[in-house]
Amino acid sequence: METSVVKIDNVSFKYEGQEEYALRNVSLQIKDGEWLAIVGHNGSGKSTLAKLLNGLQYPNEGRIEIGGIYLTEETVWDTRRLIGMVFQNPDNQFVGTTVKDDVAFGLENNGVPREVMVERVRTSLQKVKMEQFLDQEPHHLSGGQKQRVAIASVIALRPKIIVLDEATSMLDPRGREEVLRTIRELKDDNDMTVISITHDLEEAAKADRIIVMNRGELYREGVPEEIFQMDEELVKLGLDIPFPVKMSKMLKEKGIPINKHYLTEEELVEQLWTSHSSK
Repeated sequence: METSVVKIDNVSFKYEGQEEYALRNVSLQIKDGEWLAIVGHNGSGKSTLAKLLNGLQYPNEGRIEIGGIYLTEETVWDTRRLIGMVFQNPDNQFVGTTVKDDVAFGLENNGVPREVMVERVRTSLQKVKMEQFLDQEPHHLSGGQKQRVAIASVIALRPKIIVLDEATSMLDPRGREEVLRTIRELKDDNDMTVISITHDLEEAAKADRIIVMNRGELYREGVPEEIFQMDEELVKLGLDIPFPVKMSKMLKEKGIPINKHYLTEEELVEQLWTSHSSK
């Protein structure tokens, strides 16, 4: 039976001095081992949700449960041990003078013994394919490499859940692809839960399930194929439809036999190749 690792129950939140609620009556459950993408335009409430999950803010109403622990000011350090956050700008996460120092920093703070720490630093960097950069200074790395080191720092702590808060938005397409592939492999190998908070629907297309936020409310949820059938409705919500989905639609309108919205360029090319070679 699938268990829920995060339960958000009727949560509302308003920032101090604000008239409007940033979140209104949001309820959702995140399954153990799932990749969930939370999408929405700026101001939709998705980043506020990330802050609530990490205990940077607390709900005005409703409750949040993480790994069976009800999140309060008293339990916040227990829940933070279960969640690793990867933020938008990797430079803001670097604290060490070398890559290995940086990955070791969180482990030192958690009192991990030195011999365990050395091993975890090495295996975490291996997992993100950055072990050859152990003694490099972080500012010499590319954006994608920096973000992979930031991910290594998080996974070294062995969290149950990784939250990507706009973690690929500053990367070029290649760096973004690198990071998302790394996360997918880590998720599958370690049975981790991934929560990706993003406005990028190409990133969201790689998730198992998508939640669309709008004006602080949960607007729609479903698997990527269901969400992309919303089509123009997504554009009205300020979201850009992924290129392969747009292209699938255009080809279909031109009379080319496309039987669904393809979420990746590879799938679309495969379909076009198959239909062309079968003629």
